[in-house]
Amino acid sequence: MKSDYVFQRNSRADLPLALSGDGCYLYDDKGKAYLDGSGGAAVSCLGHSDEHVKKAITEQVQQMAYAHTSFFTSNQAEKLASRLAHAAPYDISRVYLVSSGSEAVEAALKLARQYFVETGQPNRRHIIARRQSYHGNTLGALAAGGNQWRRRQFEPLLIETTLISPCYVYRDKRIDESEEAYGVRIANELETEIIRLGRENVMAFIAEPVVGATAGALCPVEGYLNRIREICDTYGVLLIFDEVMCGMGRTGALFACNIDNVVPDILTIAKGLGAGYQPIGAMLCREYIHEAIENGTGFFQHGHTYLGHPIAAAAANAVLDRLVNDKLVESVSKKGQYLKNKLNECFHDHPNIGDIRGRGLFIGIEIVQDKQSKNAFDPSLNIAGMIKKHAFSEGLICYPAQGTIDGRAGDHILLAPAFIISDAEIEMLVEKLDTTIQQTLQVK
Repeated sequence: MKSDYVFQRNSRADLPLALSGDGCYLYDDKGKAYLDGSGGAAVSCLGHSDEHVKKAITEQVQQMAYAHTSFFTSNQAEKLASRLAHAAPYDISRVYLVSSGSEAVEAALKLARQYFVETGQPNRRHIIARRQSYHGNTLGALAAGGNQWRRRQFEPLLIETTLISPCYVYRDKRIDESEEAYGVRIANELETEIIRLGRENVMAFIAEPVVGATAGALCPVEGYLNRIREICDTYGVLLIFDEVMCGMGRTGALFACNIDNVVPDILTIAKGLGAGYQPIGAMLCREYIHEAIENGTGFFQHGHTYLGHPIAAAAANAVLDRLVNDKLVESVSKKGQYLKNKLNECFHDHPNIGDIRGRGLFIGIEIVQDKQSKNAFDPSLNIAGMIKKHAFSEGLICYPAQGTIDGRAGDHILLAPAFIISDAEIEMLVEKLDTTIQQTLQVK
């Protein structure tokens, strides 16, 4: 039953009513099936009907629904924090449970600032990020990102952040340089910006190891993140990795940064941690940062009502059972390669498919007006919006976005299906996407 009282994200959209979910599919109230090719926004890594997770939620509801973290901790929160800390790289050993990715990034930024205040470096306040990035929609997280469309109207409310180049091989690598040389060149922009701002004034550099919604699964070249880590160490700048979208197995490892073997100081996760069954996220940090707070004021000056929610933590523990104990993460790279192979087979000679990229089950497809020149379509054509519309009519949920190149021009599709997707469903996804692109671009 639909009403006129929900404040929809798009007040002009006539959305179908989702009634049920099963495996990789969602069903509306008219019985139409939608293959969830993007997991919503890279959330539903276990599909929509995982019995183990549903059982864990039910059992926790029966035992205890809520206990405020200023009064109590809980078994589920303690268990989840322990598991995440033991799985995280190097000495990342402290876990702050929140309810979303934006909250996790807010917590990360506040912790970075408080760390420097506690350690006698109060001038460190500047954040450096990358163009074509996205770190959340609260004001602090929005300010830290480089998604121009989302930022534009709220610009007067945002804290100052400076932006350097993304690692965007498809468009920005020069013909005369290797990928490694390109990576070093653009990583060095961070050092230039730190020096410009004054090393004593820079607090943190934040980046998605694999860029998600804003630029469509941009992957770092070999050596790029190592050089970023080296620069941060040289100037005493905290390195924050935002793995809200690319973490929790999405790119083929539980923590995306493990693939590049680079350890951040602070790390954020969400989306796949709850797999859509409960809203939950986490901010993790290295032990020395926690020690600075513990040995200083002893109080992290930050908090939300639903921190460490027992039901959300129970769901996340059950999700980890499936990802780790049942080894679903181990299947991601193989399934992702199968998806990429099928996409390349289908679109290899397509004049409007410029680039197919990504890691694991996190794939971006960049749409261009002309494959040779790489020119983008006129933004007024709204290619991304039309792809979403036609895909939906075909019973496919994908995640198209506009502004891939500079916040205005460029279109891409993001694919992030559930880790349980079968080969047959991957083939169906590609077939539906092929039909969608033909309908949108009128290519026969």
